Amino acid sequence: MTRSAYDGPALFSYGFRPFFLVATAYALGVVPVWLLIWRGTIPLNGHLAPVSWHVHEMLFGYGAAVVAGFLFTAVPNWTGRMPTRGWPLMTLLALWIFGRLACAGVLGLPPTAVMGVDVAFLAAVAAMVAREIVAGRNWRNLKVLVPVTLLMGANAMHHVESMQYGTAPFAERAGIATLVFLITLIGGRITPSFTRNWLARTGSPGRPAPFGIFDAVSLIVGAGALALWTITPQTEVTGIALAVAAGLHLLRLLRWLGIFTLGSPLLTMLHISYAFIPLGLAAASLAAFGLAEQATPSHLLGIGAIGGMTLAVMMRATLGHTGRELVSGPILNLAFVAIAGAALARIAGSSDVFPGIDGIHLAAALWTLGFGMALRRLLPWLVQPRVQPRRPSRAPGRA
Repeated sequence: MTRSAYDGPALFSYGFRPFFLVATAYALGVVPVWLLIWRGTIPLNGHLAPVSWHVHEMLFGYGAAVVAGFLFTAVPNWTGRMPTRGWPLMTLLALWIFGRLACAGVLGLPPTAVMGVDVAFLAAVAAMVAREIVAGRNWRNLKVLVPVTLLMGANAMHHVESMQYGTAPFAERAGIATLVFLITLIGGRITPSFTRNWLARTGSPGRPAPFGIFDAVSLIVGAGALALWTITPQTEVTGIALAVAAGLHLLRLLRWLGIFTLGSPLLTMLHISYAFIPLGLAAASLAAFGLAEQATPSHLLGIGAIGGMTLAVMMRATLGHTGRELVSGPILNLAFVAIAGAALARIAGSSDVFPGIDGIHLAAALWTLGFGMALRRLLPWLVQPRVQPRRPSRAPGRA
């Protein structure tokens, strides 16, 4: 299927471009702003409490933008249709921006109107993705609308819960759980697939285990454990389920032979990011038994798994879809290391990691540094036209 010729800005020629750009830029700026709000330096005028606003914007601001960029890049591959581009992307991007301004209280809207504007973004994404899948008769991928709808529902729930109780812990866990499940589902497909291709090219003897019954069981148990954690995070049943899920996903990760990908940092990033899932689930299990802080699993999953995996996927997709080699280079490698370090530093909380520097401020600094370096590299690739991949020159005398 072909659409009409597009000769507008390269930024709106493919869905990953505008949404990966705003996601990276927003991740860079929103954490320093949050620190200023948390310390009382600047006010937050919206109906969301400062901590709730911080979590909301990480999940339903940054996270939703990355999901949109990924889907508008993947769907054309699934359906064989040309990508959505031009004014539909511009309109969707404007809706995302209005949602961020509304949640920050900049637009002066009442809480119900803020919820309507904010939730409308994911609703529009779901509708546009559904239209493409149906038009391409790619029925089996309609299931991707389930996690998108769950994320939209968690977003709406966050606003309702905040309006009623002032905080939204249930909706926050629901948002984290939905994004983590998406990573186990999609990241659990692309990570072993990319690893298998790379190992084959490099002549390595091993291959990741193919998707099978073990993976299906891991996904089902993980989904159940995350659901229990969302509803009743501090019960023995939840703790046991989370521990079992952590063990299964650790074994699942080990079956992908990530230890042999060290020669490709862009690929190793996917394995490291996925490792934060069993780590976060194990921390949630300990928290269920009162042996760890409740904030620990949220940050291991939120920063390490969600932040790390989304950054790694944005790097890889941007390089590949703009015609560049799948080589991250030192700046992007350091950017990922900074995000992984932020997840580990945040475990310390208000305790000092270095003299005068606690875990919260160190994590914020590393997160900001990581996304700053990522934006520095990705920005020109996202706004400039695709380059033609280099081809090896012919040997002399060959036709």
